[in-house]
Amino acid sequence: MIQIVTRKFLEVLLFILIITFVSFLFVRLAPGDPVLTILNVDELSVSQEQVEALREDMGFNKPLLVQYGYWLIDFIQLDFGTSYSTGQPVMEMILLGLPATLELTFGALLVMVLVAIPLGSLAALYRNRWIDQISRILSIIGAAVPSFWLGLIFIDLFSARLNWLPSMGRDGVSTVILPSLTLGLAISSVYVRLLRSSLLDSLNQEFIRAGRARGLSEFRIFFAHAFRHSLPPVITVFGVSLGSLIGGVVVIEVLFAYPGIGKMVVDAIRQRDFPLIQGYILVMAVIVFIVNTCVDLSYRYLNPQLKIKESETNR
Repeated sequence: MIQIVTRKFLEVLLFILIITFVSFLFVRLAPGDPVLTILNVDELSVSQEQVEALREDMGFNKPLLVQYGYWLIDFIQLDFGTSYSTGQPVMEMILLGLPATLELTFGALLVMVLVAIPLGSLAALYRNRWIDQISRILSIIGAAVPSFWLGLIFIDLFSARLNWLPSMGRDGVSTVILPSLTLGLAISSVYVRLLRSSLLDSLNQEFIRAGRARGLSEFRIFFAHAFRHSLPPVITVFGVSLGSLIGGVVVIEVLFAYPGIGKMVVDAIRQRDFPLIQGYILVMAVIVFIVNTCVDLSYRYLNPQLKIKESETNR
């Protein structure tokens, strides 16, 4: 396990170095001038001398590689810079918005687990029966309907018409329900069919037939052996699709006016707030790395054969 963590740590150092350079380059080459946004030239009369003075003060007149070098030195010291729009430290803004985004993410994952595990398991146990047909139809609908459109339907139904739940903001558990439900249902369709397929493959394995021959109960065979054996493919897809999940959180935060870092970075893109955009990209990259590392480590528990192979390799 120490070797895996060390290898992953070296990989993330290289990954962060590459992603910092690419994100810095793309953000700086994007259309728009943050200097004009800061000076608010659309509403105020600003001279060209003032524009050039601020550009020089912010270091925008230096070559891109020099700007990146200065920014990288600050980043190594965990200084992500100061937001152009608010004047607050970027790290402080991210730490303020991150709990809201994590709330929404965990809420969506909870909905996904509550929907995908029972429905996928029942579809595998009762293959080609009515519950399997229903899960197939729901999965197709879930994959075809965009999450933002589903969110608009929920806002219209549960907030505007029935007035059961609030449609925006973050003020208690009630404000988390609609966005979590929207995102959770949108991503659960993939995992219902994946879990069904993986369970069917597990139920046809030799160790399942051996368990039945030994007189084990179907309940123990399913949950203690088949279900555990079917989880690695599901967890693998989750690690790969985490980026899509984070992207979905951004869309849902904007739709429900949820004050997380997703909505924050959309506002930063409009205002050409370079430090905040780059800080967001790096934080998301670290989160993705941590989740993928946890996925890799979980294989040793879910699939003991990997541990046996590693022991044989190290001999």
